[in-house]
Amino acid sequence: MHTPLVVDLDGTLIHTDMLHESALKVLRDHPLSTLMIPLWLVRGKAVLKEQLASRLKFDASILPYNEQLLPWLRAQKSAGRQLILCTASDQKIADAVANHLNLFDEVMASDGQTNLSGIHKASALSERFYPTGFDYVGNSHKDLPVWQHANRAIVVNGPPGLADKARQVCQVDHEFPAPKTSPLTWLKMIRAHQWLKNLLLFVPMLAAHEFDSPALLPVMIMAFFAFSFCASAVYITNDLLDLESDRLHPRKRRRPFASGLVPAWQGVLLMPVLLLASVVLAVQVGTEFLQWLVLYFVLTCAYSFGLKRLVLVDCMALAMLYTLRIIAGAAAAGTAITFWLLAESVFLFLSLAFVKRYAELQMSVQTGAIKAHGRGYYTSDAPMIQTLGIISGYIAVLVLALYLNTDAVMQLYQYPAFVWAAIPFMLFWISWMWMQANRGNMHDDPLVFAVKDKASLFAGLGFALVLVIGTVGWPW
Repeated sequence: MHTPLVVDLDGTLIHTDMLHESALKVLRDHPLSTLMIPLWLVRGKAVLKEQLASRLKFDASILPYNEQLLPWLRAQKSAGRQLILCTASDQKIADAVANHLNLFDEVMASDGQTNLSGIHKASALSERFYPTGFDYVGNSHKDLPVWQHANRAIVVNGPPGLADKARQVCQVDHEFPAPKTSPLTWLKMIRAHQWLKNLLLFVPMLAAHEFDSPALLPVMIMAFFAFSFCASAVYITNDLLDLESDRLHPRKRRRPFASGLVPAWQGVLLMPVLLLASVVLAVQVGTEFLQWLVLYFVLTCAYSFGLKRLVLVDCMALAMLYTLRIIAGAAAAGTAITFWLLAESVFLFLSLAFVKRYAELQMSVQTGAIKAHGRGYYTSDAPMIQTLGIISGYIAVLVLALYLNTDAVMQLYQYPAFVWAAIPFMLFWISWMWMQANRGNMHDDPLVFAVKDKASLFAGLGFALVLVIGTVGWPW
């Protein structure tokens, strides 16, 4: 007769911790309820888990399951072995997982009175499976008391040295190594590639031709990293609050938090550290810059907590977030931002925001969805979004054309007639971006797509070259 096989949930069967995810989901959907967490915790972790679980709409099908462990468990089940899911997570969550997998014969979980972890789990399992005993599949040092009462241990995703400690209390039958992380994982977590957007801070300085101030460059570099750290803090927050939507997305599901490669608690700790570093740098840049940075942070938080679910408002908010970078750059450089630069920024970035949303709707159409998950759009809205985006982009071209006919251009450029050649490059790029979006080739973020796209780089190089020639003339 086979020995019963008991399987842990958090960090073992799934690459995440349901207590952490439950708290984050309640924070997003019921923010006032989070004020009750200290009171629930005083009454015990079992009470806390029960209260959080009771406020969740929970979809077990999208969790990041351990794809190495599951085939082995199914093989054990096929061999006639009894499988038991035993977890410190709340019973409601455990039942949902068990029903989805259709793999377990029994479910044992925290019930609002007993937190089924450590010695409590060991005691419950010893009593339940006396005298035959059981084998236990676990992942952390909290499982050592359970392994002391088990016949054999199966160590999954364990930290260094855990398997050796498990061998001191029972026989280790199998080991499933934890997924490997690297510095690249952490760069993905803070979305360092998105820092490219913060080069927009330099636009006012370049537009005003302020190239000859050696003291300005260190200030702008500090401003760049201040915005980058702030943006990363918000990206982490957004990813933690948007786990379900990311897991339903064919690419976003590979993000460190959505995939479970990086635990949510690490993001919760890193976010305030990045935010503090951002503020420290911003203070060095100047008070006006700090004020714009704070406004950017407030708007991004508003976007993460609700604006991104509002039709059209979400795209306007994204356009404002891009534009705020340019306004903040002007504040850091001590440059007055002109009406023309402001108008150009608003319409151009509104077009790019519509590109981003249109690409997401295209992806939803391909998966057969009626509505974009976590957004206020239906897939049938895609043609309208496309129309609005193209119009916004062409208005941006028109604004640029009108600006090039002003006295300011005559003063800034030695050969203003050459600068008119920037119009075709701009017109081509806007049209090209929408062509790629229509073909389904667009990256989730248009600016990140642009820096990897040869045609976009060619258009950008041509645009910059025209401005240089307009400033200094032909090199011969």
